[in-house]
Amino acid sequence: MNQNITREQAWALLTQYNKDAFHLKHALIVEGTMKYFAAQLGFGDESGFWGIVGLLHDLDFEQFPEEHCIREQQIMRENGISEDIIHATASHGYQLTVDIEPTHTMEKVLYAVDELTGLIGAVALMRPSKSVQDLELKSVKKKYKTVSFAAGCSREVIGHGAEMLGWELDYLIEQTILAMRTCEDAAQAI
Repeated sequence: MNQNITREQAWALLTQYNKDAFHLKHALIVEGTMKYFAAQLGFGDESGFWGIVGLLHDLDFEQFPEEHCIREQQIMRENGISEDIIHATASHGYQLTVDIEPTHTMEKVLYAVDELTGLIGAVALMRPSKSVQDLELKSVKKKYKTVSFAAGCSREVIGHGAEMLGWELDYLIEQTILAMRTCEDAAQAI
């Protein structure tokens, strides 16, 4: 995988196109979650790459929501970012806004956890601690079944992501909670 951008450069590009704290926190959560999964799945030597993909995956969403995963490809090419990163970030919009299918394990993880981190974050905010540190699978599963809760987080995409990875939904949720515990503090700093 070709990582021709540093984490600092990726952050600078992200903050050029995103100002809202919610979007920046989400980017940090997905970055940390991706790095966690890289280590867990035997791609530890690529964790920086996985993290940058997570950080930049919604680069265009705040300014160009109707062109999400489309406009970011153009922005990244204009900034000389590698096609590996462009393909990986755009693939999380598969069958939603683009026809770029997630093929690498990392792309499948991004597809699966993007919506799920939002749902888990929303469940955590309902707790007295407002944290994932004491969040359990059963709490997320209960809210997952309530379609009106965090309605913007597509259960169909989350389920399809788990299928792509060949994982049970419970395993995906549980691992994503653990992943989010590793990066919650960084996101809270925004």
